[in-house]
Amino acid sequence: MQPPLENESIALVFTLSGLNETMGNRFVFFSLTALYYPLIVLCNVTIIYTVILQKRLHEPMYVFICNLCINGLFGTAGFYPKFMYDLLSQYHVISYAGCLIQIFVIYSSVLCDISTLTVMAYDRYVAICRPLEYHSIMTNQRVLECILFCWLSPFFCMCVAIVLTSRLKLCGSSIEKLYCENWSVVKLSCFSTTVNNVIGYVIIIIYFGHAVLIFCSYIHLIGKCRKSKEGKHKFIQTCVPHLLALLNVSVALLFDVLYTRYGTKNLPQDLRNFMALEFLLIPPILNPLIYGLNLTRLRKQVIRVFFKKEVKISD
Repeated sequence: MQPPLENESIALVFTLSGLNETMGNRFVFFSLTALYYPLIVLCNVTIIYTVILQKRLHEPMYVFICNLCINGLFGTAGFYPKFMYDLLSQYHVISYAGCLIQIFVIYSSVLCDISTLTVMAYDRYVAICRPLEYHSIMTNQRVLECILFCWLSPFFCMCVAIVLTSRLKLCGSSIEKLYCENWSVVKLSCFSTTVNNVIGYVIIIIYFGHAVLIFCSYIHLIGKCRKSKEGKHKFIQTCVPHLLALLNVSVALLFDVLYTRYGTKNLPQDLRNFMALEFLLIPPILNPLIYGLNLTRLRKQVIRVFFKKEVKISD
């Protein structure tokens, strides 16, 4: 093992090697990304703009959907511009500071997704199981507290992870991914990374607990909704999209964690890249689509705002 570089935490530049085997098709990938990223932005901005503009949608559920879309824009901004630049460049490098910023943006966005889905599950539980108390529980102050929870808890977790990573002395500079990832940087350390590993697993357990809590609440919701036809309709209308979004994010994050920590180089590069990118490819476009298309009130308001058509609004 090489000795640590002097002042490496200040001057080190990382090399991203995830594109090395696919550069022959870089212009194809660039063209697809140049179409796909604006589509992500368009879909999310459409939902955000509609929710903000239409007072009919100033309700907790739609506010949380809006927050989910804002977070989608935040997370993808940490990856796609740099990725498109790398596709046109011969050298795929990123500064040490830029790497830490990218880690913070991408992974705090993923954790914020899970936090947002958690408060959305709480909102649906109150709406379906305690409908008479809904407006007294989900007050504007409670909604604001939920939004702050969605952003501050991921920011705190990632700040702790970034501070611990920045203290490491590194003996390498090659990251075998398309973007910076905390564990990939930690693996370059010359010395013990026990503290980083423990904190990493604690964060994983905390947010895995979020997912378990959501699924448990939905088991309760299913039992409640089975008792009435109206309950079944409300569950299908508002809860099924939420479960699809949660399943999508959970599977994508599981792919990334398992590949980063236990992945093998025997897998084809394209497959490894897809596993690493799945949560940056699918959730940002799927979330606005499944909510925008499935929720009747939101869909009709989008049509009303962008197509200037008068539509009958119903719950």
